Amino acid sequence: MADALFGGFDVVDLDVEHALGGTRVHAVTGGSGPPVVLLHGFPQTHALWAGTAPELARDHTVVVPDLRGYGDSGKPADAPDHAPHSFRAMAADVAALMARLGHATYAVVGHDRGARVTHRLALDHAEQVTRAAVLDVLPTAHVYAHVDRRLATAYYHWFFYLQPAPVPEDLIAGDPTGYLRSLLGGWGSAALDAHSPAQLAEYERCFADPATRHAMLEDYRAAASVDLEHDAADAAAGRRVTCPLLVLWGAKGVVGTGPDDVLAVWRERADDVRGEALDAGHFLVDERPAETLAALRAFLR
Repeated sequence: MADALFGGFDVVDLDVEHALGGTRVHAVTGGSGPPVVLLHGFPQTHALWAGTAPELARDHTVVVPDLRGYGDSGKPADAPDHAPHSFRAMAADVAALMARLGHATYAVVGHDRGARVTHRLALDHAEQVTRAAVLDVLPTAHVYAHVDRRLATAYYHWFFYLQPAPVPEDLIAGDPTGYLRSLLGGWGSAALDAHSPAQLAEYERCFADPATRHAMLEDYRAAASVDLEHDAADAAAGRRVTCPLLVLWGAKGVVGTGPDDVLAVWRERADDVRGEALDAGHFLVDERPAETLAALRAFLR
């Protein structure tokens, strides 16, 4: 089986098992060298990394999965506490996937929701994660603790998606493609055409599935409930990210235009932090691919 966006990469669909309840993970993998896993965010899929992964594969073994609930990965059953869609469960999927692929240790790069999974991986699976990079996010608990009018306006979807199913699901179903396009052109992004036609077609294909859309919303419901409980427990126990952490963000996006000192916020939760803003909105991988790749290469090297 081939993936038209990842020429030369192998496609894998693996059932991963772990204590939190496994699922099927769809991924592509290619290259050789020290392993690195690339994690996408909302409302995208592994297709986000179509331009980046082949370049990193020159020096690394690259693994690019769809997060659970997204793309062609499994859609776990709901639970009242939303735990099956938590960042902890997503991180456990990635750890199990990498173990099945034979990678005992690896670096992790995540954008948006994938960055939040990366943060959780670096805490829950610290013995496996050698380096971590988080793109255009502040820690989830920090975001919820500092909501103001600016943030609530920009991140309205965080609160819209929290409403009980099926209200948000039914409203989005009225025009899923139009709604998706409004998201992909938002948050300071230069334009919708920052995403290639092939990537956009892949996002639209996946977002057309009601089960996928529901799982994406469950991700946000988990983030406002069980994920915050996990974060609070970490804070109480003094757990921190101990591996080197790279933080990149878009200077024109919500993170970059806010009042926070981005690196200072992350240094409250991690021991070894470096990073910079890029001249981009939220979708910096798509808007500034060369600059993002250069920063990742330098860090991973």
